[in-house]
Amino acid sequence: MTHDDRPFEIRPSPIQGVGVFATQHIPAGVRLIEYAGERLTPAAADARYPDVAGERHHTFLFAIDDDIVIDAAVNGNDARFINHSCDPNCDAVVDDGRIWIESIRDIERGEELAYDYAYILDERHTPAAKRRFPCHCGAGNCRGTILAKKR
Repeated sequence: MTHDDRPFEIRPSPIQGVGVFATQHIPAGVRLIEYAGERLTPAAADARYPDVAGERHHTFLFAIDDDIVIDAAVNGNDARFINHSCDPNCDAVVDDGRIWIESIRDIERGEELAYDYAYILDERHTPAAKRRFPCHCGAGNCRGTILAKKR
């Protein structure tokens, strides 16, 4: 899919910063874009982006598994602008060591693309931790955080 025939565009988002918006109807089950970037070890990613106590967390990191993390801030693409939603219309799918963003339901023109980031921290998901990872998706089922519920 070349840049010109992609069914989405980047523009300011009511959720956070800029977002990715459908420019046409997108049916469920479409592989939209790869989440591209530099491949790092988790240790290298932690060293690059230390977690500062009390500060809002913001990176373009995406863990594929326990060994590989993608940093879309380096050699990334427009996938890094897809925001989190607690009621997403997309999902991130790992396929053969690569991450793809796919539509999980029909998306109408003008709708913002989003997937559930579902972060899991090593520490407990305390109210303080949740405040460092806020969500403003506006969904009726919004958790108020991009952190997943710990099992």
